[in-house]
Parts: sequence; structure tokens; C-alpha cells
Amino acid sequence: MESEEIQPNEGDQREELNFNNRVPLEDLKNSVEKLKEQLAKVIVGQDEFVELLIVGLLANGHVLIEGVPGVAKTVTAKLFAKSLETGFSRIQFTPDLMPSDVLGTSVLNMKTSEFEFKPGPIFSNVVLIDEINRAPAKTQAALFEVMEERQITIDGKQHNMEAPFMVLATQNPIEQEGTYALPEAQLDRFLFKIDVGYPSTEDEVKILQSHHERKGKLPEANIEPVLHPEKLNELKEQIHEILVEEKLLNYIAQLVGKTRQHPHLYLGASPRASIAVMNASKAFAAINGRDFVIPEDIKRALNPVLGHRIILSPDREMEGMTTKNVLEMITQSVEIPR
Repeated sequence: MESEEIQPNEGDQREELNFNNRVPLEDLKNSVEKLKEQLAKVIVGQDEFVELLIVGLLANGHVLIEGVPGVAKTVTAKLFAKSLETGFSRIQFTPDLMPSDVLGTSVLNMKTSEFEFKPGPIFSNVVLIDEINRAPAKTQAALFEVMEERQITIDGKQHNMEAPFMVLATQNPIEQEGTYALPEAQLDRFLFKIDVGYPSTEDEVKILQSHHERKGKLPEANIEPVLHPEKLNELKEQIHEILVEEKLLNYIAQLVGKTRQHPHLYLGASPRASIAVMNASKAFAAINGRDFVIPEDIKRALNPVLGHRIILSPDREMEGMTTKNVLEMITQSVEIPR
């Protein structure tokens, strides 16, 4: 009888302890809903795309968006940036684009006879790079430092980017003539790669209705900024406080480790990928109102985080297998922690 009385008391103490330590996520959930509401005014049938953009923002990552022309990759990215009260710049990558066109350059000031740094369009908060695979390797490589370290070095001087800083890059998977494939080191800088497909017939009818009802007005006219930089930085700090149990860290390590020895893969994922899965899982947990990660959050993050970081073996690629198929096999082979 005594043990029966003690157990509920211990349970009550444990519940009270968890309650006291919970991360307050009401503001975060409300902000995410407001962002979704703004984008839903224009964007139809791209719920997964929009949610991954928001998770990438909260996880302090960059996003690569791939899809055929005309599926609203650029429009969604622009409207997403407008829903944030931050700086925005767009860079159209072309074969003749030079690194200085992106980063900036030092210019001689005739009055002072000294060189002054003139920042390029990369100096913004949300940077949209359209058709990133159109520029040559030299210009692509100019993004390595700024995407990883949030800084650039010009003439030996370091210039830091203002927070928040996020790169949204688009590319077309079909038209390869005149393009330069992104190297693995650059793909690894992107938290997510989002594949944007064609809408369903029902969604396409809604798209037509939306265009008809706007009567020629630009889609940006319907979007209002709903999230300030200060608030965004607070929400990002909350993501760091999301709890991840040790057994779930072990689960992530096992999943990513399997990609390095899988017979169907030529290249596996790096430890940076493991960190990306963990950070994305925290953000998925937070937008669902939880201050702790569960295995479903990790599974949700796996494909957009690892899909562009692993390479199929040539034989399996010729057979029509995809990285998604391999990741499903890996997920099924690793025991889910309970």
C-alpha cells in the first residue's frame, strides 16, 4: 500500500518538473501560423514547400529549391521573404557573373585616395539566388564562406552578415545545357533541398481562380510582413532549447552512419548532415508545439536533409532507384528508439 502511495507522488513531481522546464512555444506557433496564412493568400497546394521554408528559417539553414519552370519556385521564395520584415535581395545567376558581382568590391575613393568596400547584393537578410547552377564554379565558390560562416573576406578584411541571414537558391533539373552542376561541398551547405512538383488538377483550378480574381495585380500586393528580425532571433533561440534525448541522438547517428556503408550508395552523408538532421528535427518539434524531439520529427527531416547529400551508385541509378528509396530502406533497417 505504501509503494502505491509513493508512486503517484513521484509521478506528480516529475510532471511538475517537466512543466516548469518547458520552452514557451506559443509565440513560435502563432508566428508560424501567421506566416502560413500570408503565403496561403497566393500560394496554392504547396504546404510542404512552405513548411520546409519555415523550418529552414528557424533552424538557421539555407534552402535549395529544385523544380521545372513555372511551378512558383521564385514567387514562393519572394513572397516568403516579403512576409518577414527583413532585407531582401535577388541575384540572377548567369554564365558571365563574377564573384565581385555577388560579394562586392573595393573601389578607390578619389577624395580620400583610399579604397572603400562597396557591398554586393549578398549583403541582405534573405537572399534569393535564381538558377544557381547557371554561374560558373568560380562564382559558385564565392558563396562557400558566406553560407557556412555568415561572413566574407575581401582584401584581407572580414565583413559579417547581419542576422538573420538565409540563402534561397533555385535550379531547374531538366535543362542542363549551359549549366554548372553544384559541387558536393556546396550542396552540403544547404540544410534542405526541396523538390517542387506539378500541382494537382484541383490545385491548378484554384491557381487559375486566384490569378483571375487578382485582375493583374502583382502577388506581392497581398502579402504583409508579420515577423520582425528581433522576434525571429528570439524564436531561433527557442529552437536551441528543444530537448533531444541521448537515445535519439544515437538514432540520428545510426541513420546517417548507414549511408556511409550502404551498398547502393557511392557517397554517404557527413557529420554536418547529422547536425542538420538534429537541428531540423528540433524545428519540426517546435512548430508542432513540443519542446522535445520524437522519432517522427527525425524521419520527417531525413529526406529533405540527406537527399542531396548522398549519391547513388551508378548501377542503382541506371536501374531507376532514387535516394528516397535508399533512405526508406535505411529507416526501416534501424530500430526506432522507445
